[in-house]
Amino acid sequence: MSKSVDLTALVAAARAAREQAHAPYSHFAVGAAVVDENGRIHAGCNVENAAYPQGWCAETSALAAMVSAGGRRVLAVAVCGVAADPVTPCGGCRQRLREFAADDCPVWVVDEDSVRASFTLGQLLPHSFGPHHLPP
Repeated sequence: MSKSVDLTALVAAARAAREQAHAPYSHFAVGAAVVDENGRIHAGCNVENAAYPQGWCAETSALAAMVSAGGRRVLAVAVCGVAADPVTPCGGCRQRLREFAADDCPVWVVDEDSVRASFTLGQLLPHSFGPHHLPP
């Protein structure tokens, strides 16, 4: 990670995004926030749809916000969900994060009160397929 990350601000953004989740079917609200290469924080929440496959995850929303703002590299991630076990990104979101983040990108998993766990993206998605596999 080349830039310093304000973990307090990153976690606060993920928690605030969680409060905006549209989860009328699962009742499982998730918020996520990413830090881009310019040090900006972009947040998103899960948005469910009555046609279940049409919803999207909090991490996907945060990445879309980052790309829309001109960001192209994720330096750090925070995911906020409330459950008995820490809520990590789903498999699809791990791959989406991999598009923009390196294996050593920190991923903090938090709930309403504390940091529950921390990983690198490489720990969550070992031996991943990424942009470097494709020809320029």
